[in-house]
Amino acid sequence: MEIKVIDNDVEKAIKILKNKLNKSGLFRELKKRRHYEKPSVRKKKKHAEALK
Repeated sequence: MEIKVIDNDVEKAIKILKNKLNKSGLFRELKKRRHYEKPSVRKKKKHAEALK
């Protein structure tokens, strides 16, 4: 992923980067992987999500 800084506006570039990372789902993935989740718990969550 590449973000170009235009006119030395780093703040805007960071904002664009965060937006792209958010849309790609990276933050959700990081939050999900922050703690280890046993496979049985993962199965239960997946099953509950499918029922919704």
